[in-house]
Amino acid sequence: MDNSQAQAFGPRDRRLDALGDLRVLPDETICAILEYLTPRDIARLACVSSVMYILCNEEPLWMILCLKRPNGSLQYRGSWKKTALHLESLPNECEEPCRKPLHFDGFNSLFLYRRLYRSHTSLYGFSFDNGTVERKKDLSIEDFYHQYDGKKPVLLTGLADSWPARRTWTTDQFLLSYGDTAFRISQKSSQKISIKFKDYVSYMKLQHDEDPIYIFDDKFGEVAPGLLKDYSVPHLFQEDFFDVLDRDQRPPFRWLIVGPERSGASWHIDPALTSAWNTLLCGRKRWALYPPGRVPLGVTVHVNEEDGDVNVETPSSLQWWLDIYPLLADEDKPFECTQLPGETIFVPSGWWHCVLNLETTIAVTQNFVNSTNFEFACLDMAPGYRHKGVCRAGLLALDEGSFEDADENICYNDDDFSCSDLTRKEKRVRVLKPGDDPSKERTTNGASKRYNLWKQGFSYDINFLSMFLDKDRDHYNSPWSSGNCMGQREMREWLSKLWVGNPGKRELIWKGACLALNADKWLECLAEICTFHNLPSPADDERLPVGTGSNPVYLIGDSVVKIFVEGGLEASMYGLGTELEFYNLVRKVNSHLKKHIPDVLASGILYLENGSYTVVPWDGKGVPDVIAKSNLIPEKCELDGYAFGLWSKQQFEYRKAATSIHESFSSAGCMMIWPYIITKRCKGKIFAQLRERLSWEDTLSLASFLGEQLRQLHLLPLPPFNCLIFSDIGKDLELTYTNSCMEVVPSKSNAPAEWEIFVRTLIRKKKDVTSRLSKWGDPIPNTLIEKVDEYILDDFSKLLDINEGKNGVNKVGNPCSWIHSDIMDDNIHMESRSVPLCSGESAKDAGGVDDGSKNGYDDGPMGDSWSPSHILDFSDLSLGDPILDLIPIYLDIFRGDQSLLKQFLKSYKLPFRRMPLHESVEGGDKLGRLSYLVMCYCILHEENILGAIFGLWKELRTAKSWEEVELAVWGELNTYDGFP
Repeated sequence: MDNSQAQAFGPRDRRLDALGDLRVLPDETICAILEYLTPRDIARLACVSSVMYILCNEEPLWMILCLKRPNGSLQYRGSWKKTALHLESLPNECEEPCRKPLHFDGFNSLFLYRRLYRSHTSLYGFSFDNGTVERKKDLSIEDFYHQYDGKKPVLLTGLADSWPARRTWTTDQFLLSYGDTAFRISQKSSQKISIKFKDYVSYMKLQHDEDPIYIFDDKFGEVAPGLLKDYSVPHLFQEDFFDVLDRDQRPPFRWLIVGPERSGASWHIDPALTSAWNTLLCGRKRWALYPPGRVPLGVTVHVNEEDGDVNVETPSSLQWWLDIYPLLADEDKPFECTQLPGETIFVPSGWWHCVLNLETTIAVTQNFVNSTNFEFACLDMAPGYRHKGVCRAGLLALDEGSFEDADENICYNDDDFSCSDLTRKEKRVRVLKPGDDPSKERTTNGASKRYNLWKQGFSYDINFLSMFLDKDRDHYNSPWSSGNCMGQREMREWLSKLWVGNPGKRELIWKGACLALNADKWLECLAEICTFHNLPSPADDERLPVGTGSNPVYLIGDSVVKIFVEGGLEASMYGLGTELEFYNLVRKVNSHLKKHIPDVLASGILYLENGSYTVVPWDGKGVPDVIAKSNLIPEKCELDGYAFGLWSKQQFEYRKAATSIHESFSSAGCMMIWPYIITKRCKGKIFAQLRERLSWEDTLSLASFLGEQLRQLHLLPLPPFNCLIFSDIGKDLELTYTNSCMEVVPSKSNAPAEWEIFVRTLIRKKKDVTSRLSKWGDPIPNTLIEKVDEYILDDFSKLLDINEGKNGVNKVGNPCSWIHSDIMDDNIHMESRSVPLCSGESAKDAGGVDDGSKNGYDDGPMGDSWSPSHILDFSDLSLGDPILDLIPIYLDIFRGDQSLLKQFLKSYKLPFRRMPLHESVEGGDKLGRLSYLVMCYCILHEENILGAIFGLWKELRTAKSWEEVELAVWGELNTYDGFP
């Protein structure tokens, strides 16, 4: 065939030659790979071939590259490629191309064509006259609760008629009032990116994106407070259990939403199984909704079996409506409606929903927890994974063996809308794709029974869903899902505030606490301890644990009972054993500290055996029989002394440090054994309750108090050193690392024996620091995460100023002492100075707290003067660098206030280095800065200390180097030498 004949059949396919070996990959996969490259790499790759040029110039690719940039402000410059080039800070002559874009024949891509089609689709006529969501006007609260709340969605008219927002929330009005205000945008990116409203309007006019960015800002009330005056929460949704939390404590709950045509929210269930209302002020929105447990076609639900975090894979809203919705049979279509300006839609707890903007829209939405969905919210945040999967994907989230239990306990409901034969299970959950045959799934591997269960009905009932909680999981000790809307500490504080502030709803709150905290289990343990020690039975006010710590703590009369559960049995034994050894030492040396730590009334071990509880007293010495039977006796310990004291705890920490960073350290022993301690209850209140009410003089007094007490703590003598424990620790560690399949076995450091665990832990954390910081993500800047390995040196002997002294004995420039490790605002107790109130003045008027005490006695009428009295909770006692105690004090208690830090140091009077630095670090070297040492500790800390730093110093989120952060936060320490 000659060339003229070949040309008659059209141009040849460029793809085979232009892509080389990559031709075996579909275009969709190649485009996904390109998203992981940098803009500069994309530019180079575009020069490889004609097809690569086409793929590398796709606007969706450059959009993703822009949105992966560090947190900050965005300004759209006519195209995403131009925007990305501008962000690269290229010379001006490089921003505008010198020639027109190249065009090539001989290449066709159905994937790219579909994307292009969706990008230019007009949705003007994309609506329906008759939706399947009911429309109601003048709905009473009673009818709302009986017919819709927790049952099905409804469109409500008239709720926003009196709002100023009905007139003022338009694009033109926003431009006049908030044109220079930067709002957060939402897109598939972990970054927090904002854009000025005037720039966003320009973007909306110019863009032709398949999935346009849209404003989705939960902080709009902070950046534009006037917007909060333009609307009010409708009367149907006034009950909100999150209202007991301060604004900075409650999870995100309200959003301003602005989006152009084709934008929207893809399929999802609202966080924490909250309910939501959404009021549209201008434009039109198309809604699709499915009942709980019925996964929409095209959606995949993944549930992490470690912590229960839920990840949803879903097409964009536009893609689902165009590609998947037309394939659905009538009986499989979702509830749907077109929302018009002024209408409010209610989305019940657990309902799947997706939203498509048919034109430019402005809306406001809020999520809430009320009496109807409170238990669901508590269940959703409970540790574990199986119940989370069932809440979102129904019975499809269960393993095959779980269907027997489900069949026996399921509550069938003929009116329930949650049955589906469109989905199947693979691993956790996988949904059928168009063209798959559901009937084939009903004939093998027990799927027939599963299908019948679905057809008979899936009950979205709290009693049914709670069956799938892991009953053996310790809810105080298990991993908390990173996807939860609040952390474990915040959850405990929320329930505690609800318990104190809503006595009329305690029966409901108790049910939620049992789901989230195993409150019934711990109350049963508490009752046994109280009976054994002749303490009064817990009153109604005392049934719920107090505080936000990781162990259940109860206030019983004039006593405080703490049950140790954090870290498992072995960690709990070392926690209590070391704490009891510490208390004994304080009394033995007659330390000034004894006046400022609670008196120990009793301690022991509670265990469950053959269905019966037994209490064994234990003062920290020796090894109780129940522990000996659990094979938890520390190696080479003195059985008649503090077998679980400080040095044995250090050995335990060594073993944890030797565990692979890719594995979790599991503590040995039965989970039905709990150490406990009973201390005398302090009068007054914890600092966390008083922070906003203290005068500046009282706060300075607190800083001085902490300096004085930390001085006493760090001067305490250490227990006699047990050389046997550390005699062969190096060999044991290397063997452990080898058995754990570590790629690199860290060499033995030249640190003294008591510092070995400290150095080993730093080595372990340094190895995995980048991935750990990346996992924590926002607000830690990506630019700094990329530089962290370069910032932290590898030789930790220099970091600790370890050098060889006389007779070959190594010396450490940093002191080694007892450290508390956890001095935060809930571990400082304060007493009222009983300042007399003026006649007719109430405690509330004077700044006192009138809602009862949660960590001490309520002293009755109080003035606004408070004095620090006690430091609490020594269960995290450890051995190490005393400057570590400064980190929680400065960040949590002082909130970064340098005046308070100076006051603390003035009272502390001890140097953090007790010997001069060796010559190699003199002359401005970073190792000569105390701030560098503390910054390294912050970065390597097992807790997300950096999250607190970038939360307090928001301006540092744009920092270019770790040195900039270090000096801004800790620079004050570089002028401190102590007063030896």
